[in-house]
Formats: sequence, C-alpha cells, structure tokens
Amino acid sequence: MITLGSQDLTLEEIYSILFQKEEIAISNESMTRVANCHNFLLTFSEDKVIYGINTGLGPMAPYKIDKENRKQLQYNAIRSHCSGCGDPLPDKFAKAAMLSRLNTQLRAHSGIHPEVIDLLALLINKNITAVIPEHGGVGASGDLVQLAHLALTLIGEGEVWYNGEIKPTADVYKTENIKAAEVHIREGLSLMNGTSVMTGIGVINLMNAYNLLNWSVVASCMINEIVGSFDDHYSHELNILKRHKGQVAIAGFMRNVLATSSRIRKRHEHLFGKDFKESILADKVQEYYSLRCVPQILGPIYDTLTFAENVLIAEFNSVNDNPIIDPENENIFHGGNFHGDYVSLEMDKIKTVITRLSMLAERQLNYLLNPRLNDLLPPFVNLGTLGLNFGMQGVQFTATSTVAENQTLSFPNYVHSISCNNDNQDIVSMGTNSAMITKRVVSNTYDVIAIELITLIQAIDYLKCQDKLSDYTKEVYKKLRNIVPAFSEDTTKSADIKNIRKFMEKNRIRPDKTMPNLL
Repeated sequence: MITLGSQDLTLEEIYSILFQKEEIAISNESMTRVANCHNFLLTFSEDKVIYGINTGLGPMAPYKIDKENRKQLQYNAIRSHCSGCGDPLPDKFAKAAMLSRLNTQLRAHSGIHPEVIDLLALLINKNITAVIPEHGGVGASGDLVQLAHLALTLIGEGEVWYNGEIKPTADVYKTENIKAAEVHIREGLSLMNGTSVMTGIGVINLMNAYNLLNWSVVASCMINEIVGSFDDHYSHELNILKRHKGQVAIAGFMRNVLATSSRIRKRHEHLFGKDFKESILADKVQEYYSLRCVPQILGPIYDTLTFAENVLIAEFNSVNDNPIIDPENENIFHGGNFHGDYVSLEMDKIKTVITRLSMLAERQLNYLLNPRLNDLLPPFVNLGTLGLNFGMQGVQFTATSTVAENQTLSFPNYVHSISCNNDNQDIVSMGTNSAMITKRVVSNTYDVIAIELITLIQAIDYLKCQDKLSDYTKEVYKKLRNIVPAFSEDTTKSADIKNIRKFMEKNRIRPDKTMPNLL
C-alpha cells in the first residue's frame, strides 16, 4: 500500500502502482487539507468574482454566472469539452493520467470536494480507468479535452476500461456499487484544467525509454562480443576523460556486462609489442562507430532521461490548476500553472534520443547483416542455404522503415503552436501531442531492438560462441532462445518479433546496480 498526499510520489512508486497494481491510500492529513480548501472556497467566493466559479470560461469569462446556474456551469464545461477523437488511450496510460490528477488534487489548492479524491482512489485501486481519446488537447489550458473525458467518468457518464473491455460508466458503477461524484462548486474546471494526461503518458514513456536504454546497452555488448572487439573503447581510463556522467556510466555498464567474456580482446595482447610484417593488417585496428562509440552515443541518452525524470516527477507532484486556491493566505491566484511547456520539451527530448537509440540499433543490425562489413557472418546471418533461404533479410526492411518513421516523428512539438480559443490561448505547448508521438517512437523502438536481438542470437549460433560469452549475455542469450529457437529454414517472423518485444517489456533488465531507477 502506497500512501498519497503525505509526501511526493517517486518514479519507483508510480511504477509500482501502474505496473505492479500496488494499491494506494490517502493520508488523513491531506484529506483534511482538501476539505479545508473546499470549505474556504465556498465562503471566500460568496461576494467575489472568481474565474470559472461565477464566470464563464476562456473568452466567455466576462459573462457573469448566476448563483443558481453555477453547478450547471461545471457540468456544461465537462460535457462540452468531451470532444476528443482517435483511439482511446490504453488503460495503463489512462490510469497514469488519473493518478497524476489525483496527486495534484491532493496538494489541496483546487477547492474540490473530498469525495472526488475518494472516488479517484477507488477507481485506481479497482483498475477502472477512464476512456480518454488520444486527440484533443493543445496542452496550454492543460489537457482540457482529455481531462474532460476523465471528469465525465467521475460524474458517472461516458465510458471506462473494465476488465480489459470498454463499458458504459453507469453500468460499471452499478455493478461495483460505486456512487458518482457530484458538483459542489468547482469540480468541473478543477478536474479539467491541468497537465495530468501529458504527464501520465510522459512518465510511462520515460519508464519505457529507460528500459530501451538498458536493452540497447546489452545488445551493444553482445555485438561487440560477436565481432571480438577490443576492450579499450569502453575502458574507464578513456571515458573518464570526456567528463560526461552518461558516457562514463554507459562505459561502466559495458565493463560490468562484459567482465567475464572470452570473446572481448585486449589491444596490448594483439597489436602492441609485435613485429608485423604484412603491409595491410588482417585485423581491424578500430571497430566501426556503431560498435566503438556506444558510450558516446548512449551517454547523452542516459543524461537526457535522468534530467527528464527530474522534470516529470516535479510536474507529477505539482499544482497545475487555475485559479489556485490558497486557504493559508486567504487568497485566490490566477495564472498559468496549467501550461504544458515543461512536459512538452522533455517529451521532444525523449523522442529525439530514443530515435537516436533506434538508429544505433539499425546500424548495428546492418553491420551484422552485411558480410562486406563484418567479414565474419553469412549474408543476412543466413543459417540456411544461401540463395534458397533468406535469413534475416526480410526483417531489415521492417527495421529500416520503422527507424525512418521515428526520424520523421522526432520533429519537435515544443516549437509548434497554433493560436486557438478565440486567441485567448495564443501560445500553446502541444504537450499532449508530443507525449503521444513520443509514445509511438518508444513503441517503434521496441520492435527495432527486438529485430536486432533475434539477429544477434542467430549470429551467436552461427559462430558457436555461446560458451565464450560473458555470464550476463549468456543468460540473456538463453532466455531469448527460449522464445525464438534457432532457425535455418525461412519462417514468418512477425510473431517472433512480437514475442521478443513482450519479453523486453516485461523484463526490465538492469546491467548494473547503478543504472537509472526502475531497471
């Protein structure tokens, strides 16, 4: 049981709730603060003009709302903004958005009734999640459209994910004996106004990006073993001179993974202190960049993800509402905490570096498949009859086209804005779009690395070098072979890629204890 409201949520705790279905509880202290904030707002708003309570919304703010219509205003705001389109977010991503919204409401600066807190916590624990469309938010007044769909669920309308299926909310509430929330004063706007959808999606993107980074480290170690690389390119002595934490960390992970490998060579044993007679050396003096520059390529990705973690966790634990209710100072502040620039920028950075990671995997794959490059393996790592069989030829097209899509998708959203809402929202973050596109880039990259891993284990079988692998990579090889047995005859590969991908998603490996959180 993880208690919310008493302190900030960490990435590990969010992971436990979303991926391991850890239940949550709400601290008594935070519920008291929520109730006090609600009661303060009820009293404070009696004789004052306060946006979204007794005024219209957005450009409609100059229109005063009579007291008898104020609750209806909140219902109208929710229903009118339920205009999202596209596929629904997968239930885990919707749950992340709900958890993010609950956590920001527990800061007790929104003025909502405590029953909303209880209902959100109940739904999260029962894994009943709102059906939230992918498209609709511009990420400036928060995720208005997507969060309206979440609010619609809380008032007992719309649809929810229930036992893996989409069901009418009213039917599920009846089955589970759940009472919908009512509007008291501000339950519409306070639920809709914020960055919780982009932040929820963003945190899951980050978790998956960390996992992909680790798998890329392992794949990079395996290809260096296969070709018998020299060990100095990931040495401590070389990499510490570059002064970047990420590069130093990645090189350290590689040393840890490859410590017991018999395939990795020492440069001084092969190229130093010998009298070479030949004018053209048979040995490559240096490996290709996709093998030799792994610390320099994955290092910036490591640094980018660790920085993004700080930003996303700060956002997850922030008050991102408007207006902000401040009972302690007996005031209400109007501003722009709902603006999604922080998340938008980090999503752009993550999708850029994960695209780069997919490019590294594709280049390593190409090296394995082209005998003129590796001088070691048959074309397309074909274990069958050359000419009659095709080996990994077909899957390269998939990897290449998928990486090309990543490159297109990595165009930044942070610098893209279209004025809307009668020009009230004249500069917007497009943070939710950025988070959704990053989600796709991350998903694509799982497929690319899955293809690379299948190719790696085929190459290991061709060379019959299983017993010379490091203890770590040998274990990875065995687990992958349990999923995809060695093959020489041509078979369909889509299912194999899918199964390896599922294994990667489920097994969040960590090559070294100092790897980033969750891995």
